[in-house]
Amino acid sequence: MPRILFIGDVVGKPGRKILKEVLPQWQKKYVPDVTIVNVENLAHGKGVTLSTLSEIDSLGIDCFTGGNHIFDKKALSAECFEKYDKLIRPVNYEFLGKDKSPVPGHGYYRFSKPVVSPFMGSNGENTADKSPNYNLVNQQFLVVNLNGIVFMEKQFDGVISNPFLAIDAVIKQEGQKGDIIIVDFHGEATSEKIAMGYYVDGRVSFITGTHTHVATADSRVLPQGTAYITDTGMTGPRDGVIGVKPKNVLEKFLHPERKFKNEIEEDGVLQINGVLIETSDKQQVTRIEKLYKEI
Repeated sequence: MPRILFIGDVVGKPGRKILKEVLPQWQKKYVPDVTIVNVENLAHGKGVTLSTLSEIDSLGIDCFTGGNHIFDKKALSAECFEKYDKLIRPVNYEFLGKDKSPVPGHGYYRFSKPVVSPFMGSNGENTADKSPNYNLVNQQFLVVNLNGIVFMEKQFDGVISNPFLAIDAVIKQEGQKGDIIIVDFHGEATSEKIAMGYYVDGRVSFITGTHTHVATADSRVLPQGTAYITDTGMTGPRDGVIGVKPKNVLEKFLHPERKFKNEIEEDGVLQINGVLIETSDKQQVTRIEKLYKEI
């Protein structure tokens, strides 16, 4: 009965700090088979670098997902995709910049892990409640990263194609029977995320939204069996404005003509947001639980 733990957008040094402290505690308590972490804000709030990824790579993370800031460190971010196969970016990124440069990396990641599954009776009955015997099965996982297009026109230096058509293509070309498919949908609009949830309902095991850094209270299992939440929330400073010093954000709202300073709030309470889902041996979701902790 595989368990998947997903951690929302890790923001800068504060995010890395609480992740290193709390993730091992959650892994010990919930014993997830798979851990996935969104890292598009890992390096001082924008992008990834080899040094910041290596700082958290020992935490038993199976896949790193991205979003619109994943390439903000330019060459430093691009080299991360050369070293880490488990680092992915939205599959529907067409190209980067006005010169239409190729997009580094890939938008999905397949891996397998041995997971515990109860022996089945001769008539196909699940004997988990009647017998202490369990066996290990080699479960296939497929993690897909998508990016929304609503309100994202000025948030990504490149072209983003239709995410609905993109997920169709990935499932058709890469999906295999028995897969547990997890989707990180990085998007601004709640309507687009909810629509995507219904669009993939019954075709993937779990879809979570990321990007807004604000956790939503709508974690549930959709009618066809897919676990869903509009946004998992962020991992980092609780007392900033989605991670940034409040005075900097207020300055931008009050004086939009001035240059915005992206300074991460490093004082105050830290928060970590996650979602835990549990699936049956038939890849059906049996439970979704929102996780949150402050330090």
